[in-house]
Amino acid sequence: MTLSPLLTASPTIQIHAFAAMAALLVSAVQLGAPKGTLPHRAIGAVWIALMLTVCMSSFFIHSIRLWGPWSPIHLLSIFTLGSLPLAVLYAHRHDVTHHRLAMIAIYTGGLVIAGLFAFVPGHIMHAVLFGS
Repeated sequence: MTLSPLLTASPTIQIHAFAAMAALLVSAVQLGAPKGTLPHRAIGAVWIALMLTVCMSSFFIHSIRLWGPWSPIHLLSIFTLGSLPLAVLYAHRHDVTHHRLAMIAIYTGGLVIAGLFAFVPGHIMHAVLFGS
């Protein structure tokens, strides 16, 4: 394992990857921490900022081109960008069930599934983890 492929990648890819890794770490904290507390809300705000960074930076990455410069991964970014405000709205309305479902969907689709695509052979994160 070496960070060299990531550290020599474009700044956009670096921002995207490091924000995604940070979001994964913050997710682990959020999933294990007590819900509804001030720390939960503060850490949630950090997580949302990280996810916005991940989504917005994804629109400047075009390594897979299925529809012009776009790929199915960009659909996950659109899904996430649409779901984040809903999840926050549910939290503000104290609709815990829908908030939890929205956040789990965002975590699963926006981080886990999209993250798995990053480890496909030929991608930078595959080279980071397995070498070139």
